[in-house]
Amino acid sequence: MAERKQVYGVTELAAEFDLTPQALRYYEQKGLLEPQRAGGRRVFTYRDRTRLMLILKFRRVGFTLEQIAEYLAHYRSDQPNAGQYRDGLRKIRARLIELERMQSEIAEVIGELKTMEADAERRLATCTHDDDPKPDAPEPEATEPGVKRCCAE
Repeated sequence: MAERKQVYGVTELAAEFDLTPQALRYYEQKGLLEPQRAGGRRVFTYRDRTRLMLILKFRRVGFTLEQIAEYLAHYRSDQPNAGQYRDGLRKIRARLIELERMQSEIAEVIGELKTMEADAERRLATCTHDDDPKPDAPEPEATEPGVKRCCAE
């Protein structure tokens, strides 16, 4: 319970979460954190620290600051409520749908790139000379007998 009464300075909290003090100020400006004042300096409570953990967790999985603010508006660590969970579940499902769509698109692009790679390797294997001329070596003409160019020209 002593941990709940502990307060954290800007530098201390920023260092704990590998953030800059500016990041904490930014979250404060966006209304996500509400530090108290103690002797002219900003101090963060256990509640702020818990909110920061949630903010970073949601940011890591791609939620916008606006979405996080909406969720935190419902959030009560000591009094969970159905609205909080419904809102979170709605946001999680929407994010999953978005990521699954992106995953499908990425799989398609990977397939296309692998096909292109195989085609490029096949074309390269049919080349009879290197397109990069050796120093002081004349470039063969495409019309010379026995010279096959490697790309569809």
